[in-house]
Amino acid sequence: MQIEKDVYGEESMESLGGAVSLALKAGAVVYLEGDLGMGKTTLVRGMLRGLGHLGPVKSPTYTIVEPYELSGLEAFHFDLYRVSDAEELEFIGIRDYFSDGALCLIEWAEMGRGILPEADLIVSLSLIRQGRHVVIEGVTEKGLAAINTLQNVITS
Repeated sequence: MQIEKDVYGEESMESLGGAVSLALKAGAVVYLEGDLGMGKTTLVRGMLRGLGHLGPVKSPTYTIVEPYELSGLEAFHFDLYRVSDAEELEFIGIRDYFSDGALCLIEWAEMGRGILPEADLIVSLSLIRQGRHVVIEGVTEKGLAAINTLQNVITS
């Protein structure tokens, strides 16, 4: 099951992220797919702000992961763009981040194939004329429940 939406501009992408945050639960794993510059980090910024984070949100391209302490929830924003071998993730103890109390938002998840857990939601961003086309797909039972919640919040 999936939802599709066309988004125009950074503010609209953040707003979409805020809407998506309403459906995210602790223990969820979200893959963010799309080429460089598609707005993955902007979408994450909207999600984190929707969950109550007030500070800056930067891409963890060089640090691989940025942690966020939110009220009653830990969130981890991963950017695996610079990972050349999925085994590198074992050295940073990546499996320790995936707990029932954590929300994990992962850019470039394909770089961690074989190490990362299955995604609950996959958010794919692609270029359209003057904007982005966003597809949000529920993969697991938790992801399908999120899609059901989102259908009440997001209109195509």
